Amino acid sequence: MKSQNTQDVVPDFLAAEYDARDPNPWLALYLDNSTPLSEEVKRVWLLDSSSASRQYLLPFVRPLARLMIILIQILKIFVPKRWSASLTLHWLLATGLRYFVSPAANWLILRHFHLGSQTLAFIAANAPVKVETSPLQPLAIEDLKDELFLKHDLNLFNFVIRLNKALQAENTCLVRVENPDFSMIIDPPLRLEDMPHGWFNFIDLQTAIELFTPIYQLFLTDNDFWRASNSLQLDETIGLYIARLLNVPQHLILVNNKHPLVPLSTLRAGHRLVLHGLSTEMLHAFFKQQAGQRC
Repeated sequence: MKSQNTQDVVPDFLAAEYDARDPNPWLALYLDNSTPLSEEVKRVWLLDSSSASRQYLLPFVRPLARLMIILIQILKIFVPKRWSASLTLHWLLATGLRYFVSPAANWLILRHFHLGSQTLAFIAANAPVKVETSPLQPLAIEDLKDELFLKHDLNLFNFVIRLNKALQAENTCLVRVENPDFSMIIDPPLRLEDMPHGWFNFIDLQTAIELFTPIYQLFLTDNDFWRASNSLQLDETIGLYIARLLNVPQHLILVNNKHPLVPLSTLRAGHRLVLHGLSTEMLHAFFKQQAGQRC
């Protein structure tokens, strides 16, 4: 990468000369436009995905992290059910991100809170009932210490509950909106160059998530961890809401976390969280396309 500004990011697979006898798979994924994803996000995402950390570190970290999830689950049998240390957890997560995670991964993580808030705000603005939202818009890693990971999960479940209670109370449902309100769909005011660039900031997004998942489990109650893991399966639920509002059922092909009524094992929570993040980015790009903006 030649620059840390998202507008000037040049990953190695773009800088290298194209060789038809040895085509770069990352270049093929970058040039493919079959799914919506903004130019800068695609560059940063593939820059992070093609890193040495993901290639060499992730294969060792993933099985160890899943083993830790099993061991911590056993440990939880002997720990009071309501024991948790959320503030300590978020301090550990923020510290780990600041000192060990790559700039690209940190940028994508902070973006995710903004994009998730914008998605719920879009549904609320275009629903036939009034629904309260609690947007999370961190501008720096330090902002995550305010229990933002936990609040992100709570916001999603609370939104689904409030929306459907309001729809039932008004005896109505989500229907196609002729002129949808896209005013909340904007690019978050986050710059790659503002992310930490220390000597040890090299861990990629997927490896970081696998490492942090058992830590998340350890410092939260079983109920909080289970809820966080299964919130990922609400991707399909949110996708269905948007498909109804915009009458675009084909958008659901981008949803990978299914089915909300069939909870999955927490062992694959890290991988599913990455899919959740990518689906959210694609949804944001899709919103911009629908709004007539260039992605």
